Amino acid sequence: MLVLPTVTAEELIYDILKAIPLFIYIVFLVRFVTKHLYNFMISKGLKHNVAVYFNRKIIHMMSGGIVALLVPLLFIEPFVPMFFAYLLAIAIYLPHRSRRITSWFQTEDNIYEVNFCVAWGTSIFVLWILTGDPWIAILPALAISFGDAVTGLVRNIVFGYRTKHWVGNIAMAIVMMPIGYVFSGLIGSLAMGIASIVERIEINPVDDNIFITLAVTAIIAINYLLTL
Repeated sequence: MLVLPTVTAEELIYDILKAIPLFIYIVFLVRFVTKHLYNFMISKGLKHNVAVYFNRKIIHMMSGGIVALLVPLLFIEPFVPMFFAYLLAIAIYLPHRSRRITSWFQTEDNIYEVNFCVAWGTSIFVLWILTGDPWIAILPALAISFGDAVTGLVRNIVFGYRTKHWVGNIAMAIVMMPIGYVFSGLIGSLAMGIASIVERIEINPVDDNIFITLAVTAIIAINYLLTL
């Protein structure tokens, strides 16, 4: 059954006030920190596409991952996290729209970072509303934040370019299946294992961020409904 959190206007405002510093942190990370990291990597001889790819994965972990872990600790409902995720998606999409991308982490051939924000916020909202458990609700977000980042970092280190080689999927499974177990037992571990396989699927404009969150959300949701 759906669990709609009962919140007062005061509680909602309080959640918004807690979300604002996190939003500012993400903007600072994306606009300033990773820009300097990009310049540093280029100065060390890394190719543009490699530096961009590293930055995207750093953003995955340092924004999506860390903030996802803070969601159950800070928020009493899923509406505000989803709203700010969508707001961030719009902010990141606008440079694509104006054809003036932030070149240190965006590419002209896809808007996968926008997909990430939408998938992150939507999956947390859906599972929180369905299960009433914010810790279970963040599993898909953790999968695309830490799990997908691990695949990219490992592949980039091994091959030096963007690829969907299985070595990344194995690394993701090794990291994420124990995390899934901690948060949701065997079903969480299974969901992360499936997510590690699904990560290889990419059909532009739909990318692995979408497929991973769909897979994890579906597995958790089906298991929850079957155990009612």
